[in-house]
Amino acid sequence: MRITNRMMTNNMLYNINNNKRTMNGLEEKYATGLAIQRPSDDPIVAVRALKLRTNLSELNQYYEKNIPDAMSWMETTESALRVTNEIITKIHTYCVQGANDTLTEEDRRSIAINLQELSSQVYQEGNANYAGRYLFTGYKTNTPLVFGDEIHTEHYKITETMTSDQVEISKRIVDTCPFNTFSLDDYDSFDTETRPNEVTVYRLRLSYDKLKEIDEGGSISLKIPVKLEDGSYELDDEGNRIYSEEFTDSDMNVLSSTDPAAYKPEPDEINFLADTGEIILGSEVYGELRNSDFEITYEKQDFEKNELRPEHYFDCVKSDLTIEDETEREEKAIQFTAEDQKIAFEINFNQQMPINVQGREAFRHSLGRTVDDVVQAIGDVDRVRDEIEEVQLAMKDDTLSDEQRAKLTEILDVLNTELDLKDGIMRQSYAKALTAMSQEEDLVNVAVADIGTRYNRLELTESRLSTQQTEFTDLLSQNEDADIVDTVVNYNAMQTVYNASLSSAAKVVKNTLLDFL
Repeated sequence: MRITNRMMTNNMLYNINNNKRTMNGLEEKYATGLAIQRPSDDPIVAVRALKLRTNLSELNQYYEKNIPDAMSWMETTESALRVTNEIITKIHTYCVQGANDTLTEEDRRSIAINLQELSSQVYQEGNANYAGRYLFTGYKTNTPLVFGDEIHTEHYKITETMTSDQVEISKRIVDTCPFNTFSLDDYDSFDTETRPNEVTVYRLRLSYDKLKEIDEGGSISLKIPVKLEDGSYELDDEGNRIYSEEFTDSDMNVLSSTDPAAYKPEPDEINFLADTGEIILGSEVYGELRNSDFEITYEKQDFEKNELRPEHYFDCVKSDLTIEDETEREEKAIQFTAEDQKIAFEINFNQQMPINVQGREAFRHSLGRTVDDVVQAIGDVDRVRDEIEEVQLAMKDDTLSDEQRAKLTEILDVLNTELDLKDGIMRQSYAKALTAMSQEEDLVNVAVADIGTRYNRLELTESRLSTQQTEFTDLLSQNEDADIVDTVVNYNAMQTVYNASLSSAAKVVKNTLLDFL
């Protein structure tokens, strides 16, 4: 094969360029610290680097953002629950004190005030928030759990489901002495023949009191859903519950709690007390429905500060009373459905964890309603004591006739009987409150334990992600980082080769045809 000068020159240029390209690649490795500069340098390394970078980016998201945010949320939640538990413990302590026989009237009134304040504080803890998001309201993180002020512009139609276990069997004092109607000028009209007595009451206590009165456009319905053996309710083809019985306000006696017949309905009747939010069942009705569940629909629009918002607990329809046109108000009404609303954070690859506690899991209406019962019982006892003092004071009047003095003696005897009975009711209310507060403490303790368990799992995940982050960083470095020592050695060797190729080329290029003639 004949070798020409052009061939030698072309080969020389190719080799010099090739050496220069290799040396340039080594220089880029040294300057950037990366094994490859572009995917075409090594497609396998490039693909692996993309996968590792994606995984590391996800790890960083979980480890540096999601988990710290979840931990902060759960820490704030746990703190609020622990404070709530401490408050309930104080309520429990006051109930124990209230059951003490040696308390004075002033002591009882002080306990009543403390119970009301502590009850309000419990519900205020339900409005705890993290970074502007309410902790106990499920997905509705922009809506507080309780009303911050009195509200009279929102109307709710609430559907509350109650089980047979929630039918309370309690005692009430009826036929009490109407002392406030007594007048010395008309003492003969005062009935002292009817004596106060204790009756058994079968009560469904709704979650709210001061409901919208029937004569003001309110409504009440009590339905008995058909329950299946598995505990669920029978539904029709459209998914609605099937009911075996239904009672509306036309089937009930709509009364006030101050009505003499409020707590002693006829055996086959039902009393609805809108002011206290109670449904009183007659003995026969209770016998028929004692093993039933109840679906009760009622209306409320006047809410006090620190009352729980219905949309977090019940199926309900909320209307804005500031809209004057009734048709427009109905069109703009908001429908809420009671459902589990777990806020889940993604804390690892294909791993989610719920971080929130819902209001119904820690804050129930029953706490406030139980405290209201105790306060009411304390008030009843104090009121009778005040009436007794008034009678005793009146009897000191020397101008009384024998008939008036005798009448006052009869009234005093009736009031003392009423005091004994109501004092017993007060003690029973304290006993029930002790049981109820223990249940509320258990409820909050379960919520604290649950959030604590999830927090521990979160810490374990955080530890594992920290290890994985280090491992993925090492793998990424091993995959795409250049070995600087080898790069320097190879660069120096290549520089020598490159200089040698230039030197040899110089010798080849200076030879011409004239040198051989």
